Amino acid sequence: VQLQASGGGAVQAGGSLRLSCAASGLTFSMPDMAWFRQAPGKEREFVAAIRWSGGSTYYADSVKGRFTISRSRDNAKNTVCLQMNSLKPEDTAVYYCAADVNPARVVAVTSSRYEYWGQGTLVTVSS
Repeated sequence: VQLQASGGGAVQAGGSLRLSCAASGLTFSMPDMAWFRQAPGKEREFVAAIRWSGGSTYYADSVKGRFTISRSRDNAKNTVCLQMNSLKPEDTAVYYCAADVNPARVVAVTSSRYEYWGQGTLVTVSS
């Protein structure tokens, strides 16, 4: 399994960015996919998750109403996107996509539950 994140950049507060995560090696599985972020000097924190089976979505309180997670599958290519609107300076962080290929009944919000990780993409929001 390989995850490749892209789409980060620098924007002003109130702006938007769309992150993408291209996942290979997941064709026959129904993983939970998530985005986490890590700001300088802080621990990695949960942002959003989506169940591949059914498409249920979950968000951290800090991003509800501003961020939207989605997924698509085209042949062997799986893509998870994070649309981020109304960005705030406190959203500045490195964003990581992750896959939980053995999902439990409840979607995980702790990073230790996710077996595979992308390399991270930097989002910088200026005031």
